[in-house]
Amino acid sequence: MPIDDCPTPAAALGALWRAQGLNKEALARIAFTGAAAGFTSSLRVVEAAQVSAGAAALAATEIERWRAPGRLAQSVTVDAQHAAFETSGYFTLDGVQPDAWAPISGLYACGQAAGAPGWVRIHANFDHHRDGALALLGLPTGSGTPRAAVEQALAQWNAEDFEARAAARGLPIAAARSAAQWQALGHEAVLAEQPLVAITRLGDAPPLPWPALAEGDKPLAGLRVLDLTRIIAGPVAGRTLAAHGADVMLVNGPHLPNIEAIADTSRGKRSATLDLRGDSGRQALRELVAQSQVFLQAYRPGALAAKGFSAEELARLRPGLVVAELSAYGWQGPWGGRPGFDSLVQTATGVQADEALARGQAAPRALPMQILDYSAGFLLACGIQAALLRQAREGGSWQVRVTLAGVARWLRGLGAVEVPDGDWDQPKPDIAPYLETTASGFGALRAVRHCAVLSRSAPGWQRLSVPPGSDAPRWD
Repeated sequence: MPIDDCPTPAAALGALWRAQGLNKEALARIAFTGAAAGFTSSLRVVEAAQVSAGAAALAATEIERWRAPGRLAQSVTVDAQHAAFETSGYFTLDGVQPDAWAPISGLYACGQAAGAPGWVRIHANFDHHRDGALALLGLPTGSGTPRAAVEQALAQWNAEDFEARAAARGLPIAAARSAAQWQALGHEAVLAEQPLVAITRLGDAPPLPWPALAEGDKPLAGLRVLDLTRIIAGPVAGRTLAAHGADVMLVNGPHLPNIEAIADTSRGKRSATLDLRGDSGRQALRELVAQSQVFLQAYRPGALAAKGFSAEELARLRPGLVVAELSAYGWQGPWGGRPGFDSLVQTATGVQADEALARGQAAPRALPMQILDYSAGFLLACGIQAALLRQAREGGSWQVRVTLAGVARWLRGLGAVEVPDGDWDQPKPDIAPYLETTASGFGALRAVRHCAVLSRSAPGWQRLSVPPGSDAPRWD
């Protein structure tokens, strides 16, 4: 879809809404309100948050209209400040805000000693990623290596050489580029040929029966979603569906590490573990798939397919299933299948270079929130619901795909913002009015309520956030 003609939230929503084949009359039922302070950027990050969260919520009202045609259609409101705070990822556990980054994660000057100055960003929140980066640099692995040692080692490296060597080892590291340099690599042209939210029919199947929607139920009540995601964007998609009533089961591997944000993104979900390295775990997952409407996954492209859970195989296991997939850079093209996270995609695609340039700074500058993650999660939730509506109306099994790099391209297409010099560092207003406090299996959780508000069935989470393995891997 054309994205360069989307200067307002309403226009941006209309473009992506029509691209997914959704009812254009529903657009009259959404309002984007307010303004946000404390999240100033050269890109329209707050509008992206509003539009993407609003799209998912409006799609939920369309699901409700299909399931309960006699009900008055709900309207949706998305406040700008609320959306900004939700996409900031703020939460505390027992009154403590966890560190978002591991000690050696972050931006490094690169190549000074080699006469090739540049920048690289290392993502080392998982120990195996940290140790892989340290080994590549010839440094001791483990948590004891200081950041200063990484800085010194990278002074000997050309940034793009280090990125290429890291990619060959499957490590999430990105060299900083300008937008023009990113486009010259050729992958942007591949993204330009793909929809922001790609919905593809996988095969024939009859419409699946949905459970009845009782009076007072949220729009997605009773719809079963398997959530095989672990970092921000994928879990946000599952959490968003849960906010509108879906029965979401997060499925982790018992041996896999997680980040502390799992406490926030697990709100509203069951949380089970299955070891897909063994036959019993794979069989248990097949049994769950056979009773589900949605299979959501964000593992590296090909990882689950190697275990027998490609989109095509899932559709054979459960004809009529919606298979939703998220990746950093996509499945085709020069960077297809490469590992990445929000901060790395910002770095590689020139977003952070643009942000620095707008501020008159040399070092790449991160956006004020991980908007690629959150917008991707919201947009994937919207696409899942659009596919569910297609399945209900015409049958078929469906695949939905979103990429972080595609969201970066969409964000850039929303247009630049001219920021006066004195407005860059606005203080944030009080976040307290947007927070809720609940018990959880991780401790007392204080986190931001969902920002897209429906007129009748307010979004929220009935299930408390719990650690992996707290629930049995079965649908009750």
